[in-house]
Amino acid sequence: MDTKRLAIGEREDFAAFLDTLAPEQWREPSLCTGWSVRDVVAHVISYDELGGRALLSRFARGRFTLGGVNGVGTAEYTVREPRELIELLRRFREPRGLTAAFGSRIALLDALIHQQDIRRPLGLPRQIPEPRLRAALGFARIAPPIGAFWRARGLRLVATDVGWSAGRGPELRGPGEALLMAIAGRGHAVGELDGPGRDVLAGRLGV
Repeated sequence: MDTKRLAIGEREDFAAFLDTLAPEQWREPSLCTGWSVRDVVAHVISYDELGGRALLSRFARGRFTLGGVNGVGTAEYTVREPRELIELLRRFREPRGLTAAFGSRIALLDALIHQQDIRRPLGLPRQIPEPRLRAALGFARIAPPIGAFWRARGLRLVATDVGWSAGRGPELRGPGEALLMAIAGRGHAVGELDGPGRDVLAGRLGV
């Protein structure tokens, strides 16, 4: 599977979607606590321009914590106008730097989840291409920043619409997008899932 190609497609679709948003929608809250739509887009594109030294500097300013580092980058980019953020997303349609790691799986997962972080509150669902969704589900389970490994431990995950499954234990099943968002910590998506594993995950998420 060419995950770089999947990541490029996801970023292209993300930029096309952002083109359709009205100015007031950029100020709406996303599913990321404390972040508006504009903040989320700023975060997604905030790493591709960084070389090794600049990346190390950002980590230092963020005190080497995930939240701190992301906060520094988002603050730097959220001052840019929506049109500029979209242009950056298109300029870096092919991931660079940190987001290109693991065969661009970081870029794919980040763009896919965060696009849904925007779409869900705005009531603008979409049909995610199956190859991207399957790849994102597989990588999410082992990507430390997502935290899905700990949330989904001891559960069998089954995406009923894309023919994907993984893990052992009580079954947690439902649409792949909802499954991904739930194990990524978006508690509202748990209600869209079924199976004996749902209560386990709900308890871990406190929903």
